[in-house]
Amino acid sequence: MKDLTKGNITKLLFAFAIPVLIGCILQLTYSLVDTRIVGSALGESALAAVGATSSLSSLLIGFLQGLTNGFAVIAAQFFGAQDFKGLKRCVAASLSLGCAIAIFITAAALIFLHPLLMLLNTPADVIDLSGNYISIIFAGLIISMLYNVCSALLRAIGDSITPLIFLAVSVVLNIFLDLLCIFPLAMGVRGAAVATVISQLIAMLACFFYMIKRYEILRLHREDFHGISGELTKDLLSCGLSMGFMSSLVNLGTVALQTSINTLGTDIIVAHTAARKISELFMLIFSVFGTTMATFCGQNLGAGEIRRIKEGIKKSVLYSWIWCLGVIVVTWLFAPDLIYLVTGSSNPVVIKNAVAYLRFDTLFYFVTALICVIRNAMQGIGDHITPLVSSSLELVGKVVFALIFVPLLGYRGVILAEPVSWFIMVVPLLIQICRTPILKEKRAD
Repeated sequence: MKDLTKGNITKLLFAFAIPVLIGCILQLTYSLVDTRIVGSALGESALAAVGATSSLSSLLIGFLQGLTNGFAVIAAQFFGAQDFKGLKRCVAASLSLGCAIAIFITAAALIFLHPLLMLLNTPADVIDLSGNYISIIFAGLIISMLYNVCSALLRAIGDSITPLIFLAVSVVLNIFLDLLCIFPLAMGVRGAAVATVISQLIAMLACFFYMIKRYEILRLHREDFHGISGELTKDLLSCGLSMGFMSSLVNLGTVALQTSINTLGTDIIVAHTAARKISELFMLIFSVFGTTMATFCGQNLGAGEIRRIKEGIKKSVLYSWIWCLGVIVVTWLFAPDLIYLVTGSSNPVVIKNAVAYLRFDTLFYFVTALICVIRNAMQGIGDHITPLVSSSLELVGKVVFALIFVPLLGYRGVILAEPVSWFIMVVPLLIQICRTPILKEKRAD
């Protein structure tokens, strides 16, 4: 356990953030390796089939991850206030609500699978492959949710290392199962999905049993489930759904763009899939500091340490901006090589479009960093509305580009969509963070 309410803020931020960062790198490394294995072993059509549905799977998985991170914010507040009885009830409620919501989403996604693929404008030549892949991913959503809720609860009490260890095991197993299912077993794109679900199941079981054995404050009894109050449920749903919908609105915008991208041909789909994989790697540090700030602010709010919240926000933005400078240099020097490493493709159309996306969008990562830190910090201090407003603006911006500018400008419209949306969505966050009563009332500190 790590108490984030005492001690040097910079050391605490990095001590918490580094394991989270390594975990995110492991996840993306697997994603990149998975992309390379699918592309090299099964060809560009299979890679396009997976890429055409990636925004949809990210939408649902991102919602569940945001939901569990929201639950963890409430848990962090109980931990910061040293209310361990309330923490146990919070854990019990998080597991119960998370399972119920995940089951509902899984059922709805499987029932409406084909209409969803049609809505995405999935190309006819890959729609069957896409369905084969994404249906298995959907079936494993409850496993993903349970792993995320266990990991988030461990981070809520300051343990960001244990989830990393189990994730590392899962990633190694995932790659091994990928190779097994795609090559000797010849399962095609289904094999990549099966490998993902099985490895997540093993990670989830290991994380859950370790959590309840290692930490007595997370060890549940029957009365913890019976003692869940309506107020606690309301708080969890308020924060969890807010962070879940915040993530979903971002991903819905990506889905909207994907519907337009899927009309531009297989080469563009592959180019954008590769560029997005690399973008996700570059933007990891932003989501890492966002996750860190949600827990940091939650614990310090519970402990009444408002000055530390303000200092933590400033430092997180500064460190994120330093990262942005490095990303810009790497992108302009090595973008073509990075695209080839991800796809294994020498197709000049793929390379040219993916490089154009990366070199332009990375110039505006400073805005993205600011967004990620502030909106997660605001969730941590109890403002669940402003982050949703901000994410809604991003959704609107991407929908407008998908409907108007991509048909007019082609892939250049996709390249422009995100930077324009970022500048719009940061405005309400900056206005509200300066007006937040909790942060203003202690200004004399």
